[in-house]
Amino acid sequence: MEDHRMARTALRLPTVLRTPLRRGRLEKTEPEPVVEPERVTEPAPVAERRPLPLPIRLPIMLLAFIFMVAFAIALARITLEPSPASEALTHSNLRPGNSLKAYFDYGTVRDTLKQIGGNVLLGVPFGVLVPVLAPRARGVLQVLFLTALVMLMVELTQGALITGRAFDIDDVILNTTGALLGWLLLGRRLGRAVHARRPKVVAD
Repeated sequence: MEDHRMARTALRLPTVLRTPLRRGRLEKTEPEPVVEPERVTEPAPVAERRPLPLPIRLPIMLLAFIFMVAFAIALARITLEPSPASEALTHSNLRPGNSLKAYFDYGTVRDTLKQIGGNVLLGVPFGVLVPVLAPRARGVLQVLFLTALVMLMVELTQGALITGRAFDIDDVILNTTGALLGWLLLGRRLGRAVHARRPKVVAD
């Protein structure tokens, strides 16, 4: 009888208290804490760096285009002009570093500087002019890829069609290195000055 009375008493108590019957006595349990949902903050846009005014940008882009055309003509004359006198001395090189090693081992200081420095300087205009003329290719990876692709085509043309010229993978590496130097020294800044940077969003 006592157990039945205690069970009835437990049923009559408010449900909020949650009073289960344990070992003949009533135990009061505390209500569960209410967890508030976290606030979701919207990402805030990063302030863009404004490009130069249009009257200044247009002459810069025009000059860059003129220099690129002149550079393309000079590049064709330097790399695609036949050289019958050196036909017996030229040979293709598919191993990176092989020609560089030969320059240092067998060439004079003047010839070594001429070969290495000339190929590096030949790639500098790519790093300076491409970020100005091609907004979507002004990043360093895009500039290096474009330079390597163009110079690889030039080397393939030399090896296949031009008398006294040969394919040399080291020339492509040196040209790409020159493009990197041009991008670091000037091309990156010119690209940012002429073209607006794409907006990015970051969370607070």
